[in-house]
Amino acid sequence: MTKRMGALLLTLLLTVSLALTACSSKQEPKEALKTAAANASKLTSYEMSSNFTINELSYKPGDASQTDPSMTQFMSMLKDAQLNVTGVYQSEPMQTEMTVGIELKGDMGMTFNIPMVMTKEKLYVKVPNIPFFPIPENMVNKFIEFDLKKLAEQEGTEFNPDALDAAKTQKLSNEIMDAVLGEYDEAKFFKNLDTKDAKLPEGVDAKQVVQFTVNNDNVKEAVTVLVTKALPKVMDIVSKEEYRDMLQLSQADIDKAKEDLKISETDQAEMAKDLDKLKDVLTINTFNIDFALDKNDFPVYQKMVADMLIKPEDTKDEMKLAFTGSNTYTKINEKPEFKINIPTGDDVITMEEFEQLMNSSYGY
Repeated sequence: MTKRMGALLLTLLLTVSLALTACSSKQEPKEALKTAAANASKLTSYEMSSNFTINELSYKPGDASQTDPSMTQFMSMLKDAQLNVTGVYQSEPMQTEMTVGIELKGDMGMTFNIPMVMTKEKLYVKVPNIPFFPIPENMVNKFIEFDLKKLAEQEGTEFNPDALDAAKTQKLSNEIMDAVLGEYDEAKFFKNLDTKDAKLPEGVDAKQVVQFTVNNDNVKEAVTVLVTKALPKVMDIVSKEEYRDMLQLSQADIDKAKEDLKISETDQAEMAKDLDKLKDVLTINTFNIDFALDKNDFPVYQKMVADMLIKPEDTKDEMKLAFTGSNTYTKINEKPEFKINIPTGDDVITMEEFEQLMNSSYGY
């Protein structure tokens, strides 16, 4: 009895250990991204949150007398500027809602949000109250309705609902990402991060985090791979009928682009010389893209961090640029909870009505 019980316990422990190992196992970085790209096409609904922040933007001329106050003010306004997007998506029936928030700093700082709702044939944009751009009060918070099919007819083009299909757009972007990143050497450009060191936002439970890195040592190879290998593959993807129609590109346009990408040995040698000079012009302090995968290998979080110094050739000018960007996906393939919903009744005005009200308000 004791032996049988011991064997049973040992079997149970081995089974649990194997199960835990399978759940926590990490793939090689490039293979993990390939899996994530494939799984992204299975997203039927999700909530998303995106942020793009300009952390540093400055221009310093070599000759202080050439300082342009208006340029300085403009860059000051953009420093710490933020673009925030939150939204909900479902594929069937197609419905997307999002709120785009823009926040500018500096002396002319302002903040405003623009809610939007999109269905298969219509787009609704809420009229925001924007500082320095007076809009008649009776129009603020109304939704302008854009009939996408009607707009296409007015422009003499055929309405193409695929162009607004978020699922197809996601599939295209994932195929492109897979093709582009697949051309880069894993040892030089990729690594797995410990999830504890990845600084994931609260609520993101990741099994694996893959980081793609470009630095001063590999930037020459990164650009060469992009131009000579990755971009031709991107054109092959775009030339697929489903994407060509979605992007409304003709095969002739794509063939011309492919031809323009062809580089002779002489061109490659010239490009190599130019890239050798790049280290004197561009200093990459940081350029990382992190991809977080959950236990189901869905891409639930991406983050880009860049910090660069640019010194144009033959001058003492300096330009600093640093930014961060991120995308977070939650409630994947769960029943979506729309907050704005499709506007109706008095909340909606057509573009024609909006133009008439604007004209009458300003006496046109």
